[in-house]
Amino acid sequence: MPCRFLLHGHDTIESAYYLAPGSQRLLDFEQLAAEKEALRSAKVRHPKALRLGCEEFLLMPNGTKSGYPFLIENDAFSVQFGEFNKPNFYVTYRSFALWQFGAQALHRRFLTWAASVGYASFQPERLSRVDFTFDYQLDRLDFDEDSFVSQATKDNQYRKNRTVQTFRFGEGELMLRIYNKIDEIQEKSAKTWFFDLWGCAEKVWRIEWQVRKEWLRRFGIRSFADLQERQGDLLRVLAFDHTTLRCPNDDSNRSRWALHPLWVDLQARIAQIDGLGVVRELDPAALLDERELRIAVSVYGYLKRIAAISGIRQQSTEFDFAASFDRLRHKVEGIHDELTWGNDVQRRYDEMRLGQW
Repeated sequence: MPCRFLLHGHDTIESAYYLAPGSQRLLDFEQLAAEKEALRSAKVRHPKALRLGCEEFLLMPNGTKSGYPFLIENDAFSVQFGEFNKPNFYVTYRSFALWQFGAQALHRRFLTWAASVGYASFQPERLSRVDFTFDYQLDRLDFDEDSFVSQATKDNQYRKNRTVQTFRFGEGELMLRIYNKIDEIQEKSAKTWFFDLWGCAEKVWRIEWQVRKEWLRRFGIRSFADLQERQGDLLRVLAFDHTTLRCPNDDSNRSRWALHPLWVDLQARIAQIDGLGVVRELDPAALLDERELRIAVSVYGYLKRIAAISGIRQQSTEFDFAASFDRLRHKVEGIHDELTWGNDVQRRYDEMRLGQW
């Protein structure tokens, strides 16, 4: 099966941090609590933009399900924290930033921010989740769930319109997914910026291991330094021993089946890994253009409904584009409120600038 390797990297990383305040602690928990309570009292559903130290964030109006009273987010990371929680900071590094800057750079960026609000590490960070991904363009899918040989005790297959979208093996501490990334972008994540990274926008499948604490610790991966040094060892066990993709034949011993060409290429690439350290250039202007285009597509769909409504009203099947656009403009001008326009646009500006697209 013709397959073309595109790229690999980390798509999600979660880490606990143990930080202690110095003599110049600048993080005012009482003020943050007041800000959060003001949002809740006003029944505001949207977060508030604010600057803390050297970074800007969106302060969420609620705490987190894991018991942290504060949640702040920007385009690089989501930070759960509390003055009396242990660990007192828990960070999720966001996909867009990981692909643009790399894990090590983001880790340093978080510590720089912590220092800017008067905090420093008193013990090393502890990684609790790392997602390793490998993306391939496949001309066609010539394997099914029975082509995999895996130590996982549970597996699932997901289909849409009788076509396979996802193979999943394992759960909890270790999960492998092989899935149609184009479908996932179109139906869920909207991460169209991957198209620029890949140099294509079709037939892309992702091989992704979601690895949590238990498996990370088996390979001595606790900190970002450990991750850089030992992730190759972990991936080699996962791709060589735990789960493989094979070409089925009449041999009753499935482990003797020949490796599928896709897995041969994957193993060859993993064998060379010391550290992923992926850094990619992303064009912010292109991302904005893409978002505008998606909005335009949505508006165009509503414009068709306006035209249909006009046709029903006039009992006519003549659907004039310009007249429909004028009617939509008239309706929008009728609901436009100059008093709220500036505040609402400012809020969206802050949310998009800080990572909520």
